[in-house]
Amino acid sequence: MTDYTLILLAAGSSSRFNQDVKKQWLRIGHDPLWKFVANRFESTQYFKKIIITASSDDLAFMPYYADYTFVEGAKTRQQSLQNALKEVDTEFVLVSDIARACVSFDFLHTILREMKDADCVVPYLPLSDTITYEMHTIDRDQVKRIQTPQLSRTNILQKALNTQEEFTDESSAIVAFGGRREFIIGEEDAHKITFAKDLQKLPCLEVSSSDILSGTGFDVHAFDVDGDMWLGGVLIESEYGFKAHSDGDVAIHALIDALLGAAGLGDIGDMFPDNDDAYKGIDSKILLQKVVSKIAHLGFEIINVDITIAAQKPRIGKYKLAMRKTLAKVLSLATARVNIKATTTEKLGFIGRGEGVGVIANANLKYFDWTKI
Repeated sequence: MTDYTLILLAAGSSSRFNQDVKKQWLRIGHDPLWKFVANRFESTQYFKKIIITASSDDLAFMPYYADYTFVEGAKTRQQSLQNALKEVDTEFVLVSDIARACVSFDFLHTILREMKDADCVVPYLPLSDTITYEMHTIDRDQVKRIQTPQLSRTNILQKALNTQEEFTDESSAIVAFGGRREFIIGEEDAHKITFAKDLQKLPCLEVSSSDILSGTGFDVHAFDVDGDMWLGGVLIESEYGFKAHSDGDVAIHALIDALLGAAGLGDIGDMFPDNDDAYKGIDSKILLQKVVSKIAHLGFEIINVDITIAAQKPRIGKYKLAMRKTLAKVLSLATARVNIKATTTEKLGFIGRGEGVGVIANANLKYFDWTKI
């Protein structure tokens, strides 16, 4: 068994990436970037354990994709790393960023090989341009562009980070603690994704899959003499409302399940539990907007949706266009890509008896194409 643990940091907000999708969730084939990177490291068989830090919003979904150890991140890189180090039981720990996706196997082997008497092995790139700071020219040979991965002695790194001072990399913390770092020449292809344009500098990335992902949602709600009837985001003239924890918009609820199903993200009850008072009486369009934002954040784009409403009453034909326009606005789709169909059940079953409404929805998604940024 190797004596190395790998920590991959993926809890950042991707604010500088400036896209709806977080860079951690860009698709390489079918895999999100974080899994692609973890798989590459895992294939070397150097590591006893792989730990991935993630934001609280992402943490629930990552186990759907892989069986690594996931740890909730924090507001800063350093705090996220401290959380992950609690799970490390090896003498050495290699820390890298998910955004540094194309670290070569030869480079990785060099980093591991160079850990001798030092407390941290640090790759860097030299600078060839003239460097000035506050109008003074600096000796460029003394300036280094620090990279990850960095290999550290676990016990030293844990102690070095146990401080209120914030460090932007492991080696700086270890040196401040009194430890010794060993510099090695890095590699240009280990470029870090910070801005969208950086994707063009990474030769190891394959394009996202062009597959279409389809999901189906189904929901029913019984009528209630109290409250208003909301259906497809539109207020319906009716003597009834719906029995529900939220506003009871059964069409939106089915649509949410279709979207989550296509994305492989569970169901509406996972995201919005019906025992959570935060969602009591809530406008279902707000829930739909949260789902739309979530699936975009996780690397999906909506292609089209199709909704079938089964109702003996009320008659909803005159509302269908308003529903299409309302939902299209929330989904950021053209109205033509939001289809609404209405039918009865020929007076059969609970719907036919006028006791409630049932809805089936279908949604089609594709992966965000990062090559077109």
